[in-house]
Amino acid sequence: MALKSTATATASSSSSSLCSVPTLFFAFTLLCTLSFSLFFLFNPLSSPSSSSSIYQNAFHSPQNSIQVFVADLPRSLNYGLLDKYWASGPDSRLGSDADHEILKTQLPKSLEFLPYPENPLIKQYSAEYWILGDLMTPQAQRTGSFAQRVFSAAEADVVFVPFFATLSAELQLATAKGAFRKKAGNGDYERQRQVVDFVKNTEAWKRSGGRDHVFVLTDPVAMWHVRAEIAPAVLLVVDFGGWYRLESKSLNGNSSDVIHHAQVSLLKDVIVPYTHLLPRLQLTENKKRQTLLYFKGAKHRHRGGLVREKLWDLLVNEPDVIMEEGFPNATGREQSIKGMRTSKFCLHPAGDTPTSCRLFDAIQSLCIPVIVSDNIELPFEGIVDYSEFSVFVAVDDALKPNWVVSHLRTFPKEQRDRFRRKMAQFQPLFEYDNGHPGGIGPIPPDGAVNHVWKKVSQKLPTIKEAIIRERRKPPGVSVPPRCHCT
Repeated sequence: MALKSTATATASSSSSSLCSVPTLFFAFTLLCTLSFSLFFLFNPLSSPSSSSSIYQNAFHSPQNSIQVFVADLPRSLNYGLLDKYWASGPDSRLGSDADHEILKTQLPKSLEFLPYPENPLIKQYSAEYWILGDLMTPQAQRTGSFAQRVFSAAEADVVFVPFFATLSAELQLATAKGAFRKKAGNGDYERQRQVVDFVKNTEAWKRSGGRDHVFVLTDPVAMWHVRAEIAPAVLLVVDFGGWYRLESKSLNGNSSDVIHHAQVSLLKDVIVPYTHLLPRLQLTENKKRQTLLYFKGAKHRHRGGLVREKLWDLLVNEPDVIMEEGFPNATGREQSIKGMRTSKFCLHPAGDTPTSCRLFDAIQSLCIPVIVSDNIELPFEGIVDYSEFSVFVAVDDALKPNWVVSHLRTFPKEQRDRFRRKMAQFQPLFEYDNGHPGGIGPIPPDGAVNHVWKKVSQKLPTIKEAIIRERRKPPGVSVPPRCHCT
């Protein structure tokens, strides 16, 4: 049975189907616009002759909103996955954690919308929960939302696909990791297939080829089996690390991680923040910081994260530097809070992917990020200038003995204080949590959810152009995908 949207009912009414929201705007260079448009041409529209009606209504929102329709997926693919998570007991991969306490004390049977897990392995990817929670909030309470829900796909700028792809993947990894890359016996694959089959059979997808559909794929392995099928859509990702391909043949035998740009690109996709795991420190609460540089995390990583191991060996014995192994579970979280709040700088090297939630923990802790990740992509750029409160270090420089520590000592207190004041201004932009049970309720106008939709709205003119260009293409003509413009 599908979920009923709370837009036309109270937040406590029973669910049976989902509905939705959506526009703003941005200009790309002529080259980028052409490249982005050509990118979309590789996936022919299913029914170009039936598409004209959508253009009479779509892409017409007022400048202070974007019109969003939510695809009517069954509840089992979103909030039902939370029911499944809590019914089976919390994820035990980190041992005892906050979810055990929540399970015992905070889950009355009457709750319609259950909380997202506190387990840091899962919580860091909770954007899917907060974005849908805003759209599910009764319309009268959504006065601060940039996304406006509409109940007809023909009236929408974009179609939001409410699949909790991260939670689906993590449920599979927690119960049968060995089956994750297989299709047989893989519950996550079955759900991916159900989502894709559903949306591809809708008139909205057939009119646009999926180009105006929005998926949340914050976990690097989310929707792993069907990525080629949803590549035309707007993907909300934390970075492009999960999309790397090893293409040694094109590099004369020299292996290098490169992104398969036929599937992801800054031109069509949106980089969104991780959910931070540490509490926010107000500027007025800031105290004297005695440690120069702090890092807590796993020493051993793969792919681009191999630099972390080398950095660790260079820095671990430096004075005024703390390098701690671990992850912010119950014990590690308190260590991370103390370490980040008492340090001037916090190290952010690449891991298995170019970024992590550690960056946003540092921002919430007012600890100046030191970013050592040449391939990093950051959320809300154009709105946020990270150079105003972060230190960017090239990998080659970072791996020179004594270079990082010597460089950080050149920043005077006045500059560090200026960085910290700027960081405090941007802290709210990276906040998803709206403080309401089940995520259903008014969101902060200056928070992460609204800024995600503002970035999506910047894609609308180019999406519209790509759809229209596809309609006039002669039958049988194919154009190779081109979407890398940076």
